[in-house]
Amino acid sequence: MNLATLDWEALDRLRATFLSEARPAGPYWHTVTDLECYDRTYGERIGWKWDAVLRELRRRGWSPPAPATILDWGCGSGVAGRKVAGFFGWTDQARLVLHDHSSLAVDYAEHRARSDFPGLAVERADHRWLRGTTPIGLLVVSHVLNELDQLARAELTELLARADRVLWVEPGTHAVSRALAGWREHWRGAGGRIIAPCTHAAPCGLLTPGNERHWCHFFADPPPEIFADSNWVRFGQRAGIDLRSLPYSFLGLEKPDARPAPALSGEDASRILGDPRVYKGYAKLCNCSAAGVEELTLQQRVDKALFKELKRARGPLLYRWTRTGGQITAAERLGPADAPAATNTLPESGTA
Repeated sequence: MNLATLDWEALDRLRATFLSEARPAGPYWHTVTDLECYDRTYGERIGWKWDAVLRELRRRGWSPPAPATILDWGCGSGVAGRKVAGFFGWTDQARLVLHDHSSLAVDYAEHRARSDFPGLAVERADHRWLRGTTPIGLLVVSHVLNELDQLARAELTELLARADRVLWVEPGTHAVSRALAGWREHWRGAGGRIIAPCTHAAPCGLLTPGNERHWCHFFADPPPEIFADSNWVRFGQRAGIDLRSLPYSFLGLEKPDARPAPALSGEDASRILGDPRVYKGYAKLCNCSAAGVEELTLQQRVDKALFKELKRARGPLLYRWTRTGGQITAAERLGPADAPAATNTLPESGTA
């Protein structure tokens, strides 16, 4: 299937389900076509978020050993598990175990994984496996938080206890991001290490009274060629999606071991949440560090180069600040900066 042969009625129904405030009573995948259409559109967009997360982890020096088992829990079409296995080159070293409340989704995810990576061992997780004690080298979780009921939350909590490492990506909405912060605190409270997005191991500053309006989210870059593709433009218009905007939240977690903590972290390291807000002559940003979450200001006259960098923000935005109160006086960029973003201009409707 390609974008030109999509079943738009199936996509419209899925979109209505995703936007509904009511939790689905059962699996929303009715046919294989549903999954194919989803994987080619919404799944692609989720995959671009995973690309951004995985690139950041590499830049931050996180290179985990190949796990014996990767569990893609709540796999859907399986894009998250495929992205992780392919990025780290584990396609002939690890075992990918798939689980979803929809057996049709697991069928599709299994087929895609075997097709993309013939050397990868792919299995299905049954109830006995999920309630067992088999160690999980890497637990992969993607876009599930707004669908979990009490039983699913309990199951996920048990799986977290079995996992050596966790990679978790969610939509970058206010509610979901703040809920994810609660799972971060659960992991930290159990003695686990926070790899990303945080630059510190302190309690999450978002959960401090007074910070309720803030949330931990970032933006991934879609491939620039989609903006010249009339089928992608049509999809964006029909789904009501700005193709240029890919907000996401994520966690990278691991249990302590003998390995050193990843680079680009430390008590004096900071991360900008969301995008800086740039005005005439100054910029304001939501900053996260071991000291908590706070708003900082940079005057353009203080550092014109930094002001320009924030205006063309590309993540991850990791810095070590010199400041007086809430005013930034100097900055050190931590890690390599991404190249300036290309101008993503959407063609007029109906054009190529």
